[in-house]
Amino acid sequence: MSLRAREIFTARTSELFLSVASIWEIPIKVQLKKLPFAKPVVPFLREQLANNNIDVLPIVLDHVARLEDLPVHHRDPFDRILVAQSLEEGWPLLSADPLLARYPAELIW
Repeated sequence: MSLRAREIFTARTSELFLSVASIWEIPIKVQLKKLPFAKPVVPFLREQLANNNIDVLPIVLDHVARLEDLPVHHRDPFDRILVAQSLEEGWPLLSADPLLARYPAELIW
């Protein structure tokens, strides 16, 4: 994580949201053995969200509608919905994925 991203993440004044898409993707990656995890995922995520004062951002119809306007720079549906949410909400996106920089969303890393 870059210094800038870490500062945003740890600042008490930052409002942090984790997309339900990211929460959904984590257990999938664990089941596919692409992400090692030693304990049950969902209880751990709940604990971390609470401990770090992070709210869950649901996927709503306006987020999905925004997908129609996005060029297919990235084929991962989870990443595409994150971009759509960022654009629709007008919030920056914290990500190290260089493909996301091809979209007009503000990317922080």
